Amino acid sequence: MRSFNYKNQYKNLLSADIVALLSQIHEYKGRQTLFATAKHGALTNMLEIAKIQSTEASNKIEGIVTTSERLKQLVREKTMPETRSEKEIAGYRDVLSTIRESYNYIPPRPSMILQLHRDLYKYSGASIGGNYKSSDNVIAEEHDDGTRTIRFEPVPAWETPEIMNQLCDAFETAINDSEMDPLLIIPMFVLDFLCIHPFNDGNGRMSRLLTLLLLFRAGYDVGKYISVEKLIADSKETYYEVLQEGAFAWHESKNDFAPFVRYMLGVVVAAYREFESRAALIVDSDFSKLDRVREVIKGRIGPITKSEIMKECLDISQITVQRALADLLKNGLIVKLGGGRYTKYVWNYEKE
Repeated sequence: MRSFNYKNQYKNLLSADIVALLSQIHEYKGRQTLFATAKHGALTNMLEIAKIQSTEASNKIEGIVTTSERLKQLVREKTMPETRSEKEIAGYRDVLSTIRESYNYIPPRPSMILQLHRDLYKYSGASIGGNYKSSDNVIAEEHDDGTRTIRFEPVPAWETPEIMNQLCDAFETAINDSEMDPLLIIPMFVLDFLCIHPFNDGNGRMSRLLTLLLLFRAGYDVGKYISVEKLIADSKETYYEVLQEGAFAWHESKNDFAPFVRYMLGVVVAAYREFESRAALIVDSDFSKLDRVREVIKGRIGPITKSEIMKECLDISQITVQRALADLLKNGLIVKLGGGRYTKYVWNYEKE
């Protein structure tokens, strides 16, 4: 059976680039804490936007989708879930809310992980919710021609309860070691969780929920304001690549955590950068809603659609966004690409 010793693995992660990422995050954390404390009221809208984006992105990675309007209504609890996908989306919404509101009271123990998984499926009525896998599973890649390639064979079902106990014990030991940075321990734990693949379904979503839980408990709460799940979804191909790298020789306890750790630290850095950028727009009294639409387009590398703009500005109406686009086009600050439902906009740097 796989063994866990985060102390030994930790030493192998202290490369120059990883230490540099840690330093950046520590600096960002200090600035965010001061900013959020001083401007708490102004950031309320960011909390809601992040919750909607997180619920959408984490489920979308697994092919669980609904319309944008239905998604907003579900996250805001303005409607009841109707389809199977919507029931799973509503479950994710509730678990995410529980973590955001009560993370200090949710230790990463097997019993708590099982309860969170149970709540993930509470609207679907599926019996798998809150239970470890009943049969062996595999992590496979689906090809366009319908064939499958086995990417990884997780822990057998019969070993799962015991190895989950060992995993949580090892994490608790490591997280209480003052010489070890939680930012390195957390992605190691998440990778191990994914390699165990303890559930029949929902492993990916649970891994992202656990990532937020552990970051919050360690004092890194940027995921409340910026969707970490969306950042992962936006770099999904890289996410799967580093997972595969980190899983190689995992059963022999000889795997390399560095690629996955490096990737996750990069995601956290990106979240803090986005927090500072968005927060500056929201709390700056000189920025109108029209100005914010302009800055969203200007800040995007490459084209952006109107629907993407609205996802970045959930508190701004479609009419206001349309008015901003018309004004920017009139002044030549943006360029319109395509037409109809495929219309995109790009910032005109030659106009500056």
